[in-house]
Amino acid sequence: MSKFNLLYVYDLKPKNPSDIGKLKRKFYYHLRKMEPFMRRMTKSVMLTSKEHEKTVDAFFHHFLKDVEVYKCEVLKFTIIKKL
Repeated sequence: MSKFNLLYVYDLKPKNPSDIGKLKRKFYYHLRKMEPFMRRMTKSVMLTSKEHEKTVDAFFHHFLKDVEVYKCEVLKFTIIKKL
């Protein structure tokens, strides 16, 4: 089984649309610090392990008013590659 068993899907939605640039810089700056705990799949999806769940949840809780986030537990994960 993969070491990644939690999937987070998020979308940046600032309360004030004019603050999107500031939010992106702050959010992605802090997200880069999280790289030891997670694997970023796309710009809005990331995988992490159950043991780092509290750390990642705390990160998203910090941005809760400007980020919509969903979390699900993954039982099986398959990557489909282009041929």
